[in-house]
Amino acid sequence: MDESGEEGAADGSAAEESAAEGSATGAGRGSAALIEGDAEFDGRDAALLRAVHEAGSVAGAAAELGRSRARALSRIEALEESFGRLVERRRGGSGGGGSRLTEAGRGLLDRYDRLQTVLAATASVPETVLDGTVASVDGELADVDTAVGTVRGLRGGAGDTDGGGSDGARGAGDAVGASDGRDRVAVGDAVQVRIGADAVTIHRGDVGVDPDATSARNRLRGEVVEVDAGETVSTVRVEVGETAFRALVTAESAARLDLEPGDDVAIRWKATATRVVEHVGRSVRE
Repeated sequence: MDESGEEGAADGSAAEESAAEGSATGAGRGSAALIEGDAEFDGRDAALLRAVHEAGSVAGAAAELGRSRARALSRIEALEESFGRLVERRRGGSGGGGSRLTEAGRGLLDRYDRLQTVLAATASVPETVLDGTVASVDGELADVDTAVGTVRGLRGGAGDTDGGGSDGARGAGDAVGASDGRDRVAVGDAVQVRIGADAVTIHRGDVGVDPDATSARNRLRGEVVEVDAGETVSTVRVEVGETAFRALVTAESAARLDLEPGDDVAIRWKATATRVVEHVGRSVRE
């Protein structure tokens, strides 16, 4: 396991520093973690594996990151207990020692980078957030009574992204993880319904769409109150009662719809693009 036989001399400090490293998990909104059992692979772990790949040794990676070699080795070994062999370590000899990422290690880095990209994009998209109470539950979906009526969404879901719970991933800023949300959000609970502006579509006037002909189960009527035109994407604000929804539309769509404040429109979005998460600090269920 050791590159040069020095690991044993630093075992004590490794245990102490490893505990300190754990406190850095989930640094803030937009950060990501891949979860396997009790282990979380986060940005600091990704930086460590990336540094090992670039430096060709754990010692070189630790020096580059300003960590002790024992700390780096301890963290890699802890991760390998859950994620499998991530680093192939070779002892010194005629060919020299060193370390390199295994196929599993490279794959884990790729998964993390994809998740981080999705979360970074999600964090930059405005959301409409509705307070409500869970009225009914059907598998992974929940119907929520809100100020604009009943809205359907995924319980604790992450929307239509690659960062869903099935991949063992989460964003550190989420109120609950995808798997935890399904367990914890139940009938009678006070929740928040989160709808990304990129998931909302706008339709002009009194459009006649058969509800069974579309997968967008959430449909409301409202009035355009603002159009913020961008070079390639416009943000449209639509009021439904006293609630303002935001929708992102391309410049081409904005030109075709010719939206103006005061226009009567219909908005739609998919249940699978809607997150229903526990409302921290509020509880209706007895």
